[in-house]
Amino acid sequence: MLRIFKIGFLLLTCINLLNCNGQTPKKQTNILPDDFDKSPPFYYKMPENLSSSDTSPALDQKGQKILLTGTVYQIDGKTPAPNVILYYYQTNINGVYATKETEKRNMPKNKLGQTHGYIRGWIKTDEQGKYSIYTIKPGTYPSRDEPAHIHITIKEKHMKDIYYIDDFVFDDDSLLTTQRRKKMKNRGGSGVIRFVEKGDMWIGERNIILGLNIPNYPKQNTSFINSGKNIGEEIISFTPFHAYGADKGTKTCPICKYGWFHGIIYFVGNKPNWKDVKEWLVFLENESEKREKYLKVYFVYGNEANYDKTQRIQELEKLGTKLDLKKVALTFVPSFKDKTSEIYLNKINPNVENTFLVYKRSNIIDKYVDLKPNQENFKKITNQLDNSANEYFKFSRPKQE
Repeated sequence: MLRIFKIGFLLLTCINLLNCNGQTPKKQTNILPDDFDKSPPFYYKMPENLSSSDTSPALDQKGQKILLTGTVYQIDGKTPAPNVILYYYQTNINGVYATKETEKRNMPKNKLGQTHGYIRGWIKTDEQGKYSIYTIKPGTYPSRDEPAHIHITIKEKHMKDIYYIDDFVFDDDSLLTTQRRKKMKNRGGSGVIRFVEKGDMWIGERNIILGLNIPNYPKQNTSFINSGKNIGEEIISFTPFHAYGADKGTKTCPICKYGWFHGIIYFVGNKPNWKDVKEWLVFLENESEKREKYLKVYFVYGNEANYDKTQRIQELEKLGTKLDLKKVALTFVPSFKDKTSEIYLNKINPNVENTFLVYKRSNIIDKYVDLKPNQENFKKITNQLDNSANEYFKFSRPKQE
């Protein structure tokens, strides 16, 4: 009998251990950490049930109403990630993490004087990886030492630890200088928001790539050859020389001048296959004509062998004339390592046959390396352009930014 009792006791102990340790850690709803830098209060007052859309407690207050929305993807940048929890917090319009005891999300200051205030919340991505946050545009800190921003932290379903990604920041912010942009880590992709206007609401889209530029992330992206910035990041502005097209004879940045809607930059380096190049240019010309102002295509040639500027201009002029290109611009740089044009910042591999960066609002939404010109690959690009032209795509910038 004693033996049976001991066995039963052991079984109960094992069950209790499994119940305590085998599940997701219990949400901390009433404990504030002493130091937010070491132990972020991700779970503090977090509701039991989360949806893919959240409205912050500040939406009905004075300030510019904004909607932050997009899709969370796995590290490949293409597979939607459902059931990912995003936690955000921000300042009020005066740049202060305000507290308000009457708000259920309010976070009082801890003993070190730290708080996330009450303008904070959580969302869980839906089956398509979608999320939406309705809030107000935050103000800059009174010290004006940083651009206005909204902090965001991620908890993936099968990962124990949380991690932060780049803040939401705003393209029209005068404090978001070129220097600051170049120093961004692009954790989870670019956090730069470019608003469109719909009624009294400003809408900003951001797709988040799980694990992108996160040190020691347990999963690796092995889906493509290394060439070019990653899906989710911004194309860095650069100034190629325009040999053929609307800006002929100038050094014009494709992103700065034509980056608002869709764009495709087709890079060819040290291994040009001119038969394939011609087929791609004909396809891209047809797509440009069909989509009119909503698509701009650039061919950027960066072959560093026997580079001669005059010869390069003549070579591309001849190509554009032969193909009768009206929409596609033919440009070049001395090499993809060139620092004068700043093309080197986009990390194009000169020894692959080609690199395609497809972008929207200056953010890379698709990327292909060594892509052959055939019907299957043409369809990949047209589908990406069609599918990413959502309900906000053709909207205008806000009248007052």
